[in-house]
Amino acid sequence: MINVLVLSQHSPFDDLYIRDALDMTLIFAAVEQNISWLFTGPAVLALKKQQQPEHIGLKNYFKSIKTLEIYDVENIYVCEKSLLEYGLDKNNLLVPVKALNYQQQHHLISQQQQIVTL
Repeated sequence: MINVLVLSQHSPFDDLYIRDALDMTLIFAAVEQNISWLFTGPAVLALKKQQQPEHIGLKNYFKSIKTLEIYDVENIYVCEKSLLEYGLDKNNLLVPVKALNYQQQHHLISQQQQIVTL
C-alpha cells in the first residue's frame, strides 16, 4: 500500500476540478491505497454545507463527498489559512476534516509516495 495525496487548489465552481479529485480519491480508495485529500485555497469551498450549485447551472456533486466515509477515506485535510480566508470553520463543512497549518501541510506532503494535483 502506498501513500497517495490528492491536492485540490481550485474553486469548486471552475470546471470540474473537484469532481475529478473526488473520482480520483474514490478510485485510489477502491484499490486500497492509503489515500489523503488536501483542500487549499478556494477548494475549501467544496466542503461547505448546504450549497445549491444548481442555481448557477452546476450539478450538485458536492453531496457525493459524504460518500468518502463508505470507502474508508478518513484522511481529509484543509488548509487552516484557507478556512479563515473564506470565513469557514470545521463545523461548517460536509465531512470531518483536520485543519493543517503550513508546516503540517508540508509534512503531510513529504510523507506521500504519489501526489495528484487537481
